[in-house]
Parts: sequence; C-alpha cells; structure tokens
Amino acid sequence: QVQVVESGGGLVQPGGSLRLSCAASGSIFSVYGMHWFRQVPGKQRELVASITRSGTTNYADSVKGRFTISRDNAKNTVYLQMNSLKPEDTAVYYCNAAIRSGIALNTYDYWGQGTQVTVSS
Repeated sequence: QVQVVESGGGLVQPGGSLRLSCAASGSIFSVYGMHWFRQVPGKQRELVASITRSGTTNYADSVKGRFTISRDNAKNTVYLQMNSLKPEDTAVYYCNAAIRSGIALNTYDYWGQGTQVTVSS
C-alpha cells in the first residue's frame, strides 16, 4: 500500500511565500519522476513543475523564476517553494509521483489528495 500526502497549503498575501511538501510512504522500492499540478474550478489540471530522480527540473512558464521544485530521495519527499505569489496562483495543488512498489515491483502513478493555496489580500 502506497500513500502520497501533501501539506503546506494555506492563505497568503500577494507577494508572499509558501512551501508545499509531498511525502510518499508504504512498501516503496523507488520513486521516479515527481510532479506538482494545480487545478482551479472549471479548468483542466495543469502541470506546474517536475523533477526527475536525478534532480533535473522543468517548470511551467507561468511560474519560472518564482517557484522551485526539489526532492529528498531518502525521505521520498518532494517540495515546492513558491515565492512572489500572485492571485492567479490560487488553486488546489496536487502531488503526483511514479512509484515502484510491492512484491511485484510494478510502477504506477500516485496522486495526493490536494492542498488548497489561496493568494489574496
């Protein structure tokens, strides 16, 4: 059984910062690509940032220079440091990870439950 749990969301003023965390737990053999997505009501879920196991990162144009994704492989955890937040960053943020686990060592995509980020004065 594998679980992926996000934390760190909340209410912040424009220009402020938040740090999201996402920890995977369970019978994990290895965690590969880890990603942060976000979604607002009525819109498709969009990819915000990605990081490979070796640390290669990619960002959506809308967050480049403001957000930083990082990971701790020993803790099976990915982080999203969000600076200079804007009202348009308001969304539910989801963590996604490709995880190899279980006796059969199959690899599946796992999603967290989401954490709300609200940027408002």
